Amino acid sequence: MIKANVILDNINWEKYLKNPRNFIRKKIYILNKKSKMYKNKVLIFTLILSNSSKIKKLNSKFRKINKSTDILSFPFYDRKKLNYKIKKEKEIYLGDIIINLSKIKNKNNKIKFKKEFDKLWVHGMVHLFGYKHIKDKDFFTMHKVEKTYLKHLN
Repeated sequence: MIKANVILDNINWEKYLKNPRNFIRKKIYILNKKSKMYKNKVLIFTLILSNSSKIKKLNSKFRKINKSTDILSFPFYDRKKLNYKIKKEKEIYLGDIIINLSKIKNKNNKIKFKKEFDKLWVHGMVHLFGYKHIKDKDFFTMHKVEKTYLKHLN
C-alpha cells in the first residue's frame, strides 16, 4: 500500500485543486486498489506542493543547478536497496517529492491541469521507487512504469 503525506507549501495550489490533500488521497486510493504490487507493505512518501523560488533553492543546493524546475525527487534508496528493504520491512519511507505550481502547463484548463499534475507526481513517485532516466534505456523503462500507473488513474 502506498501512502502520501501532502504538504501545501504554497496556498495558490488551492486555486487549481480545491483540496490538494484529498485529490492525492483519492489518486493513491485508486493506485492501491488497482495495483496489488505492494499489497502487504506500507510505502510512504511526502509530496510538497510549492513554488518556483523554493524549488530553485533546493535545485541549487542539491543538484548545483541554479534555476527552477517542475519537479524534484529525493529518493531515500536506490532500486536495489529498496527491493532489499521491501523484503525485510513492512513499512518503508521512500523519500520526498516537491512540485512547482508555476511550471505546470494548462493552468487555464482544470482537467488538463490535473492530468499534468498527475504526470508530475507519478513521475516523482517512480523516481522514489528507484528508477532513473539518465540513459535512453532507463528512460524507456521508467516511462513504461509511469504509463502503467497513469493508466490506472485515467
